[in-house]
Amino acid sequence: MDGDTTYSIGDLARRTGLSVKVIRFYSDRGIVPPTGRSPAGHRRYGIEAVARLELVRTLRDLGLDLSTIHKVIDREIPLPEVAAAHAEALAVQIRMLRLRRAVLAAVARRGSTPEEMALLHKLARLSEDERRRLVDEFLDSVFGGLDVGGEFIGIRRSMTPELPDNPEAEQVAAWVELAELSQDPDFRASMRRMAQQHAAERAEGDGTLVRRDAAALVRDQAGCALTAGIDPTSPAAEPIVAAVTAQYAYLVGRPDDSDLRRLLLTRLETANDARRDSYLQLLSVVNGWPAGESMAPELDWFIRALRARTTGVLAVRSF
Repeated sequence: MDGDTTYSIGDLARRTGLSVKVIRFYSDRGIVPPTGRSPAGHRRYGIEAVARLELVRTLRDLGLDLSTIHKVIDREIPLPEVAAAHAEALAVQIRMLRLRRAVLAAVARRGSTPEEMALLHKLARLSEDERRRLVDEFLDSVFGGLDVGGEFIGIRRSMTPELPDNPEAEQVAAWVELAELSQDPDFRASMRRMAQQHAAERAEGDGTLVRRDAAALVRDQAGCALTAGIDPTSPAAEPIVAAVTAQYAYLVGRPDDSDLRRLLLTRLETANDARRDSYLQLLSVVNGWPAGESMAPELDWFIRALRARTTGVLAVRSF
């Protein structure tokens, strides 16, 4: 090819790695037109054909159709404009693929029935407004009519999932599971009881006290007991139980007696719902928050300790 300023289709194929058939197709479409013909009638191409074919291959790899590619190469439309439009289109496709992946992964993991899969798919495809309405309806069922001086506003906000515009696959999967959980009537009833108990505590307590709930009191004390390996039914657990019940009595403005211990036991048993932990963990994933630590080990320990002593009180009274 020394001194030859044009190329045959075979030359272009060797230089670009494209097949002769593909180059001929682009040539027939006018995307890479020949500059002339050889004496035998074969197409010849200028050096610019190599650059055009490389650009065509790149744009095709990025998903552009041939009509758009033709216009870009002929400078009928600006490449940045085309790139922006296709980037947005790809973003939409990516979101849809993430939704599909999340649904299929959930179905595979849980062994869902066709009916459950249909529900998961519906939850995944909800619009932003539809997601907000679903969440608001769930939170209304939990906190509606229980506001104590606006205190539940912050709690409600902290329990609101907000799926980002371009969520990661795990966020989509977490949203699907969280949305399904929020529709569970038994879970709603459990969360409602917890909110009612919380409101009752605040209504009974001294408004000047620092607001700390029962679970937080238990976490501080029972955590140390767990670390020390103390048996919740042993005498060594008594000072820990006494410290928590004394603080709780002060919090709600009631005497530290057997009635208060039964009240605290009911409160903690309601709070120690594995589904609540699951909701909070899923919420952290959806909102991109650091995952919080479960209080289940501390609650389990203290409930055993308190139940043993409360049961003992009841047995003595019955006797």
